[in-house]
Amino acid sequence: MSANDREARLKKLSFRAWRRGFKEADIILGNFADDRLPMMSDAQLDLFEVLLEVPDQDLYGWIIERDPTPIEYQSEIMNELNYYYKTAYTKL
Repeated sequence: MSANDREARLKKLSFRAWRRGFKEADIILGNFADDRLPMMSDAQLDLFEVLLEVPDQDLYGWIIERDPTPIEYQSEIMNELNYYYKTAYTKL
């Protein structure tokens, strides 16, 4: 993947993370994307992209650990989202 292709992918993922339509998910996913996307490998970006396909209410429930994450969505990126939420938003 060229540097230009990667940059375009990062911008697309960031846009999708910030514009989910569910404000709480937008804030968490958008900030996570801004902080983490540039450091992610292509494989990690693939995992994040899969999570962005999940309906907002489901993904939000998994992030805040209100609901258990189904096994098919458990990944290092989901673990990072859980940790990110706990460290960045539960102290507010």
